[in-house]
Amino acid sequence: MSISVNTMRAIDHWVGVPLCALASPVVALMDGVKNIFARSPEAPRKLLFIELSEMGSAILVDPAMRNAQARGAELFFLIFKSNRASLTLLNTVKPENIFTIDSSSLGGLIKDTLKFLLVARKHRIDTVIDLELFSRFTALLTGLCGARRRVGYHIFHGEGLWRGFMLTRKVHYNPHIHITKNFLSLIHAAFAKEIEVPFSKIQIADSEVRLEQAVIDPAVLSKVRERIEKLSATFGISFKQGEQRLILVNPNASDLLPQRRWAQQRFSELIQGLNQRYPNDLILITGSPAEFAYVEKVRAVANVKNALNFAGQVSFAELPPLYTLSDVMVTNDSGPGHFSAVTPLRTVVLFGPETPALYGSIGKSIAITANLACSPCVSAANHRKTPCHDNVCMQAITVAQVLEKMSHQLNEADQERAH
Repeated sequence: MSISVNTMRAIDHWVGVPLCALASPVVALMDGVKNIFARSPEAPRKLLFIELSEMGSAILVDPAMRNAQARGAELFFLIFKSNRASLTLLNTVKPENIFTIDSSSLGGLIKDTLKFLLVARKHRIDTVIDLELFSRFTALLTGLCGARRRVGYHIFHGEGLWRGFMLTRKVHYNPHIHITKNFLSLIHAAFAKEIEVPFSKIQIADSEVRLEQAVIDPAVLSKVRERIEKLSATFGISFKQGEQRLILVNPNASDLLPQRRWAQQRFSELIQGLNQRYPNDLILITGSPAEFAYVEKVRAVANVKNALNFAGQVSFAELPPLYTLSDVMVTNDSGPGHFSAVTPLRTVVLFGPETPALYGSIGKSIAITANLACSPCVSAANHRKTPCHDNVCMQAITVAQVLEKMSHQLNEADQERAH
């Protein structure tokens, strides 16, 4: 049985806080001994990033990882086993340098955690960057893995998620700049020659937030195209790439924050509106294999011939080819909004409990948000957990609004293709 998100949060609090309190003096003592005998630390050579739970963050951190790579560091990454595939979209980190923790059971979690602490020492990791926003679990991994330079976010005088004294370089998390810039500030702290309090006293230009594009295998692209044409033919639809546009609708969002979901009924109405406006275009309703029933309900209520249930039809590695073949996608604020940014695909992303100012896609994307007085209601200060059970912020987004932005993105895609 897999561990629920709420269980993980409870463990992180009730077990994490006392463990951080116990581990902090031990880590401080070890640092003191190292400082007596060690030479002055050199620039990071073996740099480990820790980001366990958010697949989209594996894309958003890529500019920071490439920045560290350009400075001469060999990159390593620790992530939950279930999220490992997100690192393969751009392949910035070598496969053999990716460590995983199995979070599907408590036994697996403990076993892989202890294994990682040994493996990190074996690889002589000298620098760790904790990308998580105040997770005690990742703080403990950072403090106990043996690295001499440990970088992450610290609350300083703020109230909130205390996690001991695991860091040697404490960075101020800025809730007013995009998360990609926050990640880049961690890189500055890791390579800085002088200690700053707090890090990072630099200006990060928009030009530094640049995402590489995925390399698409023509054979895989052709394979995905054939699969779409074959599925279309099964339902009596003649789809020819280039003659008709391909529209993606991604109606689900992860269980990490279900309040991010726009209602299934709204997605069904949107599909009907798209079909009325673009009757010749093909609509694929996407999702993972586990989301097939959820997607099927959206499709059945829409009852549009040119809208097909495409959940589970492509592997994670085939997402970039699918996005490359498509013209536009609408999605809740979830992984696909970030995964698509490594392709030319234009997107419309719906935001509610979180804000696009911090977590917006850095691809060709338009964000829609209701800007209610209560949103965003999740942040680094509350472990991204909201008391809300009535997501009015998502309900306030109308089908007409989304349809208008979808039309805009399709027109832009048409003009781009014409040139």
